[in-house]
Amino acid sequence: MTTFGTAVWHGGLKDGKGAISTKSGALKDYPYGFASRFEGKPGTNPEELIGAAHAGCFTMALSLILGEAGLTADEMNTQADVTLEKLADGFAITKVHLTLRAKIPGCDKAKFDELAGKAKAGCPVSKLLKAEITLDAALT
Repeated sequence: MTTFGTAVWHGGLKDGKGAISTKSGALKDYPYGFASRFEGKPGTNPEELIGAAHAGCFTMALSLILGEAGLTADEMNTQADVTLEKLADGFAITKVHLTLRAKIPGCDKAKFDELAGKAKAGCPVSKLLKAEITLDAALT
């Protein structure tokens, strides 16, 4: 499977403006720029999108692994905090912290931790990122 996203940019780094779109249309000319990336202004940024993609991919991977173990979650909520840092050779995503809260009938904490760890290791987005990936998982 191959899919795509697109970005259009006009202007310089700080005064420029961009728009991001996805093949599915989930994002269509959604604004991004320096201010939304580094100054907390409205709009999106690549790190936020990577966080959403990582949270979604990890949660789907865990759903698969739960199913293989004969379990089904009533609900799973995952947040991926993506850290962008300035290093000597430029900016880099240095870590991602996944926070998972899940309600899974019939699953104890030990089994949950084991399966969540497998999902973290097997998630395609986790595999893509060269950043440190940590996980805080709790049953609710």
